[in-house]
Amino acid sequence: MMLFLNQPEEAFFIRELTRRINTQINAVRREIENLSRFGLITEMEEADSGQAKRPGLKRKYYKINPNFPLLLEIKSLMIKSHLLMDKTLHREIASIGNVEYLAFMGTFLGQKDPVDLFIVGTLDGDKMQQLINKAERDMNAQINFTCLSPQEFAYRREITDRFLISVLNGNKCVAIDKLNLEKEKKETLL
Repeated sequence: MMLFLNQPEEAFFIRELTRRINTQINAVRREIENLSRFGLITEMEEADSGQAKRPGLKRKYYKINPNFPLLLEIKSLMIKSHLLMDKTLHREIASIGNVEYLAFMGTFLGQKDPVDLFIVGTLDGDKMQQLINKAERDMNAQINFTCLSPQEFAYRREITDRFLISVLNGNKCVAIDKLNLEKEKKETLL
């Protein structure tokens, strides 16, 4: 379901889904049938152009139904479940270095941002990449992250770097804030 929700414009066929989520074809067929019956996804047929092994064959594709009445609610529930999962992710990230600030954005909140995970601190790069790879498999989505050292963060903040300002002013879920950025933001608004 997350694959469909994360890529609502894309249509998938059964074997492609099987490869992407790394599971058995019968399980995928059963879930596709359930989601189709429920109305969350729609089935489309596309005739082969004749260049394949069996010309004239019609392939069935499936994609999210944008008119499904509960689509926003389901998407919201899935995002909340990811945030619950990410409560452990932020602890795992904190355990591999010194994290002064960590915010979940983008994919984690069901929105399109230039970055999904923003970190200020010093981390073990290899371990961080392993954590991200695991989270990507769990979420079935690509995670773009940025990690700035405290010195680079201070410099970018001083020169009012556009990327940094967009991150700090953007919609996010802050998990760690030893820099008191959220407190500063509130005081600035007062």
